[in-house]
Amino acid sequence: MRRVGVRTGLAVLALAAVASGCAQGTKGPGAAGATGTRPAPGGESPHGQAGAKQTHAAKMRAEYAARAAAARRWGLRKVPLTPPAPPVTKPAITTREGFEVEDHEELGLPPVFTTVPTKDKVVFLTIDDGAEKDPAFLRMMSDLKIPYTAFLSDYLVKEDYGYFKKMQDRGVTLNNHTLHHPYLPDLSHSRQRHEICGMQDVIEKRYGKRPELFRPPFGNYNRDTLRAAKSCGVKYVPLWSEEVFADHWDYREWDRDLHPGDIVLTHFRGHADWKGTMPDMIRRFLNLVTEKGYAVARLEDYL
Repeated sequence: MRRVGVRTGLAVLALAAVASGCAQGTKGPGAAGATGTRPAPGGESPHGQAGAKQTHAAKMRAEYAARAAAARRWGLRKVPLTPPAPPVTKPAITTREGFEVEDHEELGLPPVFTTVPTKDKVVFLTIDDGAEKDPAFLRMMSDLKIPYTAFLSDYLVKEDYGYFKKMQDRGVTLNNHTLHHPYLPDLSHSRQRHEICGMQDVIEKRYGKRPELFRPPFGNYNRDTLRAAKSCGVKYVPLWSEEVFADHWDYREWDRDLHPGDIVLTHFRGHADWKGTMPDMIRRFLNLVTEKGYAVARLEDYL
């Protein structure tokens, strides 16, 4: 008799549960409960999570396929690697030892550096002056989705401000490389300030924002250079660890190798100055960087 009572009780509970489930099932949101599927933490069902993962995976496959197609189209040996997400906490940027000027720290002058301190296996591509305005270069970088930073001199870019506006529209930051590209240490403080602040004004007028990055022509500067740059709103003075051309690389360090966080320099140049074009230079750059397991990241994301 006791067992019968238990069975009867269970049957009543089962009927109640079914009735409850049917009642919920008439309201839409409770339908999942009627089929015995429990919501995942946060309210999302396992099916929703799986669908989101499948959608993300499909998106990643599509992006890789497009990148691979672009790599083939532009004659690269391998597909360029995708950089990691930008660091949440930016690394502390300090002046490289031996690159200081008198009272550098005391005056709060912008740091001068050749490498960004990071463990990420990334390098940063920077391009100077603005002499060559190759439409193929813009297409190549857009197709491959390779980030880079430009440092412009007005005496060259004024021939075609629109070319660099297209570059900016593609997400490239336009920075300061002086008005006329002089050897700055030969100039007085006031003339250096004219060259640097004047280019700040040009970029703000033409492109809407005053740059925070400045690169002195030829990489040469003195105390007056950094004082002038600071007074114009400059926060960083990145130099470079390597330089890439259409037909070769140059290295600052004795080991002639890439390192995490290295800044790579090149120029807006073509056949008039090089044994090749800007796309030729990018091929040489990406082939070596990718072969060594590095991705190209956006410099500003680490500053």
